[in-house]
Amino acid sequence: MVELMRPMVKPMISKFVTTLPRHYKRALLLAVDVLLVPVAYAFTVAVQRDTYGALTSAINITLVVLLLMGLAGAVSTLLRIPHIRLIDLNVKTMGRMALLSALIAVCGAALHRIAGAELAVGTYVVFGIVYFLFSAAGRIVLLEVAMNMYRRVNARCRVLIYGAGHTGRQLALALTAHPTIDAVAFVDDNTALQGLTITGLPVLRPTDIDEIVKTKRVDRVLLAMPSAPQPKVTQIAWRIERKGLEVQSLPSFAQLIGEERTLVEKLVPVPPSNFLGRKPYRQPTSMGCSHVVGRNVLVSGGGGSIGAELCRQVMWCKPLKLVIFEISEFALFEAERSLRPLAQKFGIELVPVLGSVTEARLVRRILQDHDIHVVLHAAAYKHVPMVENNPLVGLANNVLGTWTMAREAREAGVERFILISSDKAVRPTNVMGASKRLAELVVQDLAARSPDTIFAMVRFGNVLGSSGSVVPLFQEQIARGGPVTVTHRDVTRFFMTIEEAVSLVLMAGSFAKGGEVFVLDMGKSRRIWDMARQVIEDAGYTVKDEANPDGDIEIQEIGLRPGEKLHEELLIGEGHVTTAHEKIFAAHEAKLSEIEVASAIRALREAMATGNDAAALAVAQRWVEGYCPAQRDAASGIA
Repeated sequence: MVELMRPMVKPMISKFVTTLPRHYKRALLLAVDVLLVPVAYAFTVAVQRDTYGALTSAINITLVVLLLMGLAGAVSTLLRIPHIRLIDLNVKTMGRMALLSALIAVCGAALHRIAGAELAVGTYVVFGIVYFLFSAAGRIVLLEVAMNMYRRVNARCRVLIYGAGHTGRQLALALTAHPTIDAVAFVDDNTALQGLTITGLPVLRPTDIDEIVKTKRVDRVLLAMPSAPQPKVTQIAWRIERKGLEVQSLPSFAQLIGEERTLVEKLVPVPPSNFLGRKPYRQPTSMGCSHVVGRNVLVSGGGGSIGAELCRQVMWCKPLKLVIFEISEFALFEAERSLRPLAQKFGIELVPVLGSVTEARLVRRILQDHDIHVVLHAAAYKHVPMVENNPLVGLANNVLGTWTMAREAREAGVERFILISSDKAVRPTNVMGASKRLAELVVQDLAARSPDTIFAMVRFGNVLGSSGSVVPLFQEQIARGGPVTVTHRDVTRFFMTIEEAVSLVLMAGSFAKGGEVFVLDMGKSRRIWDMARQVIEDAGYTVKDEANPDGDIEIQEIGLRPGEKLHEELLIGEGHVTTAHEKIFAAHEAKLSEIEVASAIRALREAMATGNDAAALAVAQRWVEGYCPAQRDAASGIA
């Protein structure tokens, strides 16, 4: 029966002790200080044999010991020694205990003289030393007992310390007395430390982490490398987290006192215009507003990067009403929330509409109910890999959506329809570019047959700062410690800021007479590899390469993605003419006939109805100049 009860009794005792109120624990420590007086006294007498005879002849020794016990309790309370937690034992607390021992020894000498039983001075010194040693040893024993009890009650977390330097050693020492954390080992990149035992823990190799975690049952890894470069620490944390372990990093002293900027603070203030490689174009907000001021305007895709900036700049043109048409609920919510104060300031009616541009009845109702005068069509799936892997949906949204929006705009009597196009529409090598070129051809056809509605297109390249653009991607990779990935060392792209592109789109829209393909002057194309290097350096880091093997962030070449060009173009034909604005050109490009456009739309709708990717791609291949779809896996549909 006793054996059966034992496993139950121990946890109960442990829980009782660990949950004792603090004042009971203080009383226990005070009792230890008091009861150690007779113990230390008896030990001193036992080792000092010449004092035994003098003490046995004195009748007041018992009273002397009792008085010493009372004095020990009073002095200990006065010095607040019982208030010191066992886990906080250090040199300072030991100093208080030494003072208590010295005072007890002095009081013992005085009381012995009064009792007429004086002893040699050395006896009192030995008594004081013995009392101090017993008091310190007693607290150490109590601490071990208490820690064992806490370990029984609380779940233990086994940690591996990455870094056996000064910070790692201090951390290991601090954790030795922790009630719920056990440090099991160090790992360190320094080969001189590997194989040593520091503060009782072995120093192992980082390459053996998988084995260490398994054999030592590690729950968490603590990074104790505050002086290491942030990218290196982030890389290590990223690598360990992929093993399914929790990782925590100790901050540097500079971070603790607030003198070191965080990575986010380093990245955020860098404006996109820094990466253009040229001076950004700026124009007065009022320019390009003539066709928008006092009108009812609809921006499709108004929750996207370009669409949201279109809405913002249209607001400054003071339209009568602005309709934000967006398929993403969250994007629409954010756009409406950010634009609402500006709408209230200028007295503009702001109407958020949730839906797809491919829904003809919804588009028709919006255009009629809100008496729309101007449509800025920015709604499109634009991320090349996503559209490449989902060609049917991409073609349906970008081509049929444009066709639906433009056709309904003509039927509703809209004054002006401006399509936001892309440089990827020029001799495309991917589905996204082919879909944008087909959208252009649809709008060009409607422009030739719509005397009451002005249709035009504005084509430009990559926009810095938009979702999925290279600069935010590079900054995200830097925040993870790198590497920064570039598809090809020689790949180039045209770039503009969102503000530049949108202001020129509005300006081109005001020039439109019908059927134009406007092309924005984006300056010289930029090498992406050079931009990656600039983003790294602007974040305060160095590039790791052959010339600088100790750098912070490496740039890796990962190869062009399916359908991706090495260099983009802005013009299909040879010629283009200038306009009233130095940054806007009008291109002369071939068109499809009404019958050809109708045939393409019909074939695309049939492919959509039957879910036939190959048929949809065949439409793009037939009607888009230069487009040849990549070979695709028949089962997955992925290039």
